[in-house]
Amino acid sequence: MLDTSARLLALLSLLQSRPDWPGSELARRLDVSTRTIRNDIDRLRTLGYPVNAARGSYGHYTLGAGAKLPPLLLDDEEAVAVAIGLRAGGGVSGIRESSARALTKLEQVLPHRLRRQVTAIHEAMSTAPENLASNVEDPETDAATLTQIAAAIRDQELLRFDYQAGEDSAGPWGSTPAANELLEGWAHLVEPYRLVSWLRRWYLVGRDVPTAAWRIFRVDWTSLRAPTHRHFTPVPFLDGDYTSFVLRTVASTGWKVHARITVFAPAEEVLRRINATVGVVESIDESTCVLVTGADSFETIAVYIGMLGLDFHVTEPAALVHHLRELGRRYSRAIEEAPCRSDQV
Repeated sequence: MLDTSARLLALLSLLQSRPDWPGSELARRLDVSTRTIRNDIDRLRTLGYPVNAARGSYGHYTLGAGAKLPPLLLDDEEAVAVAIGLRAGGGVSGIRESSARALTKLEQVLPHRLRRQVTAIHEAMSTAPENLASNVEDPETDAATLTQIAAAIRDQELLRFDYQAGEDSAGPWGSTPAANELLEGWAHLVEPYRLVSWLRRWYLVGRDVPTAAWRIFRVDWTSLRAPTHRHFTPVPFLDGDYTSFVLRTVASTGWKVHARITVFAPAEEVLRRINATVGVVESIDESTCVLVTGADSFETIAVYIGMLGLDFHVTEPAALVHHLRELGRRYSRAIEEAPCRSDQV
């Protein structure tokens, strides 16, 4: 049997591992009586741990939230996993700094054997770039902004914010002029419903208050205004799938640059060759369709449409036309017969 101090630490570790524990199960895990468990719970309370007890046939103990963060008890695998995860923290501005601080605190209290494991993994590991699909750096989203939006979703409170989209997202190829006018230009008042993370970007799914239209907003393009303190009554979402809505919408309105590309093939053929998140396909006739797509650079769009393996025609935006013309010249030069080298004559 464990001594009292060791048993209290083991009991605290169990209470932290899941929401509730029947007293009988705690007693079985620690090989003591239920009376000893009650006494140990009282000792934890004396030390400042808020342990709540529910009575009755389904009675159980729950570790409540205190006024300050209590010491966390992690087993070996959990400690190593947390340390590795903290080293990989990123994608949200401020996370790298706070991750480094938390990692320093964790490593200070890790046993020597576990610290050696974490150090060995860190020294033996190299991290490759995550963004291999674009020549544009990933955006960083402010952690405080995410926190405020999440709180508004939880509290069902209206959000007011300014929105500045990418350099060409308001062009005629991005979406309809009316939709672009609603997305940019003044403060938005929105019912927030869900945050969706995709391709290292964060999106807010919300319902525009003036129009009652469902929209998505890139969080890194959002500047929150003062809290409204105005609550709303949620309404059911279209099909209940926020993630699919984001993936469908991003292709036409959620990138920095967009394009409408005429493809000389049936819409069904284009849809078979692309992921639904790449773009929206509009049928024109049996042998022609339009692909509405976007990215964070025209170079990336050129890669997308080149991978279709189908003939296409582009008239706008001018920057994309210029890039495709330059690509054509570059590819032509790549297959021209190379001049003979002097050592080959």
